[in-house]
Amino acid sequence: MSAWAEARIRAGKRISLVPTMGFFHEGHLCLMRRAAQTADLVVVSLFVNPIQFGPGEDLDRYPRDMERDAGLAWKEGVAVLFAPAREAMYPELPQTRVTVAGLSEGLCGLTRPGHFDGVCTVVAKLFNIVKPATAVFGSKDYQQLAVIRKMTADLNWNIDIVAHPIVRDHNGLAMSSRNSYLSAEERRSALALVKAIDVARAMTGRGINDADRLLAELEIIIKMHDNVEIEYLTIVDSRNLQVQKNVDNQSLLAMAIRVGGTRLIDNAMLFEEAGEFQC
Repeated sequence: MSAWAEARIRAGKRISLVPTMGFFHEGHLCLMRRAAQTADLVVVSLFVNPIQFGPGEDLDRYPRDMERDAGLAWKEGVAVLFAPAREAMYPELPQTRVTVAGLSEGLCGLTRPGHFDGVCTVVAKLFNIVKPATAVFGSKDYQQLAVIRKMTADLNWNIDIVAHPIVRDHNGLAMSSRNSYLSAEERRSALALVKAIDVARAMTGRGINDADRLLAELEIIIKMHDNVEIEYLTIVDSRNLQVQKNVDNQSLLAMAIRVGGTRLIDNAMLFEEAGEFQC
């Protein structure tokens, strides 16, 4: 992979990287299309990264379909689908980890200790191997996007981190490989996230800017859906992920729930238009 990348760079080509864990859906394909707009060649990495999964998480059952993924990447014109074996990425358990303090400690970091260290470490390795000029990440994992941007700036990588808006299903549910775990009934319950976004935007549109009041209403709405457990529900400043008491034009509603045994996340800027999520 590195030899291929170096040869293309010497020939004057720009590479864009789309890091993934595979089992592609329309959201992944949108990232590939965006990457093609930013560079001459697109490399998509497909690697289910073991060091970002905690004990009891879904590493072993994470959905995989290499043949299908390869076909979808080919149709999108991807130059390389980089799918290294675990042993190639981690010949032994790494003693070096990349940590971004602060941004990684709240939200998902509270319940998934070490998760973002695993994400940053594998992305750092991918950056060194693929040598991209740009890298495209989805905004559904907003905290991950913020952490990767900070890591890239702090370590002086000359890589443009490109954010792609959340891609949603026809019913508004944010696309995720883990949606494949959901039964039909659970998929209906997962729409609690979409309902919460709609209500929060409607309330802020009416001039309600007290975050506690908003969150109390959203908690009631989410709990009305069957088999849903709230992991976190908060409003943060999108620039630094700090919890807000009063909503402003930088406010991000951030949520994580469990529907049955499936963990789902979603987020939304409270003052953006509701139609911003199409590919």
